[in-house]
Amino acid sequence: MTLVPITYKGGIYRHDIIIDLIDDLGGYIVQKHIIAQDVVLQSLVPKDDIELIRKMGRPLGGDVIESPLVGTEIAVVSPSLDIHHLPHTSCDAAEYMRRSGAKTNMIGLSRGFGKRIANLNFEERDVINEHDCAVFLLGNFEECIRHKLPALRRGIHVPIILTGGPDVEALKRTANPPVQGYVGGIGRKGHRMKKQEGEIEFLDALITEISKVLGEKREEIAKDPLSVSPARLMSVIDDELEITKSSTHPTPVTVQITGLKLKIPYEDYSEYVRAIKIEEDITVGDVAEILPSRMRNYIWIKIKPFSETNIMV
Repeated sequence: MTLVPITYKGGIYRHDIIIDLIDDLGGYIVQKHIIAQDVVLQSLVPKDDIELIRKMGRPLGGDVIESPLVGTEIAVVSPSLDIHHLPHTSCDAAEYMRRSGAKTNMIGLSRGFGKRIANLNFEERDVINEHDCAVFLLGNFEECIRHKLPALRRGIHVPIILTGGPDVEALKRTANPPVQGYVGGIGRKGHRMKKQEGEIEFLDALITEISKVLGEKREEIAKDPLSVSPARLMSVIDDELEITKSSTHPTPVTVQITGLKLKIPYEDYSEYVRAIKIEEDITVGDVAEILPSRMRNYIWIKIKPFSETNIMV
């Protein structure tokens, strides 16, 4: 059964019908947001049942939207927290990714500015590597990107999507060795990106490129499947610990392509999480690594492939 990412948007009245339907079909609710009288459900559902969900939601004022980035966590990397880099382009790009379902984290580098001194420290590197991919939002000048990129990408193992002011061909010439994705026309801007032509279209291109890169990553993972689906593991752990019910965080359990981020203290809960049963005698510790996250004191779960565990649940 192939699960695909969607977003259901509709009225809060009787939205539990849609939640029950998704559960009955074998899908999972990744995130639920209630905004005034509206509800937004970011979900992974069987591909063949999307039309049924749309049909059931129509009388409730609901609609189903394709959201290719649901179930992913993306690092949006800016050279610094300075006003020249962070406020406008970076925020617009991160918000646009969220609209497509991604969980985004803004990372402003402590020494990412300047051609001669640009660098990446160990903590920044480790935080970026906890994501599904990293979007590097660099500046307008090809020469500047050429000097800074080798230092800023050092030690990064997740796919990198490079953006900047130059066009795609110029970015490809600049990145040596190549990165996994390129989007031109997005550089430093002193204003919000609101124009349809020349601004929004580049953000659309960014979503398309990220979807392509993550699609290739999923195809690679499919050659040696994960021992358990991240969405199913999220459901099992959340049912046991009731993290979502007891947390005020907007995303207390974040689903990734190959794992989860639990926003609870590692020291207090890691052993308990490791011992949670998924099925009969199979525990979370049997199919996944339970690691301390470099983001605060959260728990980062990396699901092992079938080749390592010989377990498929």
